[in-house]
Amino acid sequence: MTRDDSATMLTMLHEIAPGTVLREGVDRILRGRTGAIIVLGWDPAVESISSGGFDLDVELNATRLRELSKMDGAVIVDRARGRIRRANVQLMPSTSIETTESGMRHRTAQRTAKQTGHPVISVSQSMGTVALYVGDYHHVVTESAAVLAKGDLALTALERYRARLDELLATFTALEVEDVVTVRDVVTVVQRMEMLRRISADVESAAVQAGVDGQLLRLQHDDLMMGVAAERRLLVRDYVPSGAWSDVRVTLDSLSSADLVDLSVIARSMRLGGPGGADLDTAASPRGHRLIAKIPRLPEAVARAIVGHFDSLQSLLAATTDELQAVEGVGRARAFAVREGLGRVAETSLT
Repeated sequence: MTRDDSATMLTMLHEIAPGTVLREGVDRILRGRTGAIIVLGWDPAVESISSGGFDLDVELNATRLRELSKMDGAVIVDRARGRIRRANVQLMPSTSIETTESGMRHRTAQRTAKQTGHPVISVSQSMGTVALYVGDYHHVVTESAAVLAKGDLALTALERYRARLDELLATFTALEVEDVVTVRDVVTVVQRMEMLRRISADVESAAVQAGVDGQLLRLQHDDLMMGVAAERRLLVRDYVPSGAWSDVRVTLDSLSSADLVDLSVIARSMRLGGPGGADLDTAASPRGHRLIAKIPRLPEAVARAIVGHFDSLQSLLAATTDELQAVEGVGRARAFAVREGLGRVAETSLT
């Protein structure tokens, strides 16, 4: 799934989650045992494949959506304005567009989504299911109870992975302070972070799909993921060549589950470990972004200036108060606070 389709799908899952107008309308259609096609967009592309029906331009609500869906044609909704534009419309998307569906209603919905670029909801009368089509992909909408059950399982896995990541980071910090980090150590931490982020996406998706019922799941997810994105960003800045930070983060995002199992692939993605990322036992020295970020109330701009001035964690740890004062924006009081803060971080990591 492309980034745009993924973002649109997540937005749509939120818009048809329990507690929303669209979901209430779809639930009423299901209870009434009637089918429906609902196009969630109105522009010339939709108009060009629409035939018949009648214009409405009325406010969207669950009752109107249910009643208008009793007719055989599609209902076209203007999402941006929250209004129903047309009803009982015959959709005529190009038959040359490939479809994986067999039923006529679902085939039409999938082709319409591909051709127009707008999300389309298809409600099956015989199967009692709801499918959401976004671009080339579709998602079967399930009841919030089933979604929450899957979300709880993913949350349990997320808790285990976060605990393991915290243990790894504690050990990793001690290795950094002692200056004995290898590429293998770096990519092992990154591997755990990327696995955690993928499980996080599953929990987040479940919370979105559950709507108002997923509030507790969302709160637990946010608590478990607190600080992970910042740790990842700072880790990349510590070990990846300066001009490649953004590219490396994008590459890590695109790694498959199979890629994450291979540490050499991660090393190659981070431009570490020599040609092909094969030399995992090569020494790696951090710049100090991650450790200096642990000092309370130190502005990010000042932290970057300090790291840029010393360019290595070992030089930073060995710096005196006078040497720290030589950095622009660091006065005597702040230099003393940085010196003491780094000392506490180093001592804590080693004990």
